[in-house]
Amino acid sequence: MIKRPVLLIDEKKCRSNINQMARKAAGKKLTLRPHFKTHQSLEIGRWFKEAGVDRITVSSVTMAEYFSGEWDDITIAFPVNILEIDEINLLAERISLNLLIESAETALFLKDNIDHDIGIFIKIDVGYNRTGIVPDNTDAIESILKVLQSADKLKFRGFLSHAGHTYNCRSRSEIIEISNRSVSIMDELKDRYRREYPELITSLGDTPSCSVADDFGTTDEIRPGNYVFYDLTQHQISSAGIGDISVAMACPVVAVHEERNEIVIYGGGVHFSKESMTDDEYGVIYGRAVAPVHDGWTDLIPGMYLKKLSQEHGIVHLPDSEIANYKPGDIILILPVHSCMTGNLMKSYQTFDGRIIDRL
Repeated sequence: MIKRPVLLIDEKKCRSNINQMARKAAGKKLTLRPHFKTHQSLEIGRWFKEAGVDRITVSSVTMAEYFSGEWDDITIAFPVNILEIDEINLLAERISLNLLIESAETALFLKDNIDHDIGIFIKIDVGYNRTGIVPDNTDAIESILKVLQSADKLKFRGFLSHAGHTYNCRSRSEIIEISNRSVSIMDELKDRYRREYPELITSLGDTPSCSVADDFGTTDEIRPGNYVFYDLTQHQISSAGIGDISVAMACPVVAVHEERNEIVIYGGGVHFSKESMTDDEYGVIYGRAVAPVHDGWTDLIPGMYLKKLSQEHGIVHLPDSEIANYKPGDIILILPVHSCMTGNLMKSYQTFDGRIIDRL
């Protein structure tokens, strides 16, 4: 029985998403190294193993420590935090570990302080403008490579990028355009350096590109993460359908305000985060409502959306045709705008039969 906000998981949809990406990667002869920051669950991680995945990506040393009990090949796709060098050394002693750097200074620190062999990826900015070296800054790239050449324990793996600006797209064609540009950048880098480093690989990672694109050039590895759950953002940018979203927040109704066409739910910013999106019809929203059915939920309920969040409260707008269907004590399901943030806040999932799936 649901008494407070619970993040429901549709295991069938989730496994379907996992298997579909695994088949796509195999068909394209790409290594799939999925990003586990979305689900952060050992149990869900085992579903990936069943699909043939044998290596993963995470976004923190803490996450790598959590998964290292069951995974022995992990890339931390976040610029190295040198203050965690002790923890990094403990990890590198036990597993095959890859780190991400974007400066010669960090490379020098690792050279002087790392105790075990680790793989090194150089982060390339393909247009997202968050982290990484712009691809034509060969001086910066080669200054890092010079350090790596003199460091016995630092093994250059290749170049890694994240085309996060695909999340600003609103169509499949826009996603494909950014993906093609990113692939071209990475292909050129590989071509420039592979004579000196014949084993270098290029690694690309963002769910929109990996879900939609067909041409990955000479890319060796892909690292999508959000696809395990998808969410309203992925639907809005045309990289997933509503039927692909595999998590929904179940929230108790605590008040009904017919005069405002609103209901109040127990489910606020501490559950959903305050990630929002701008809907063409409804303006700024924080989620969309669906109705529970046996072992799942319906399609979107027209005109029903999460319009406002405070710490514990959520305000849902309903059309006239729906307002009479809800009363205090009912449960409403909300599809999240950003499943990664929502999952991180909720810390566990519940299956339709009431089983709890823990996470980091």
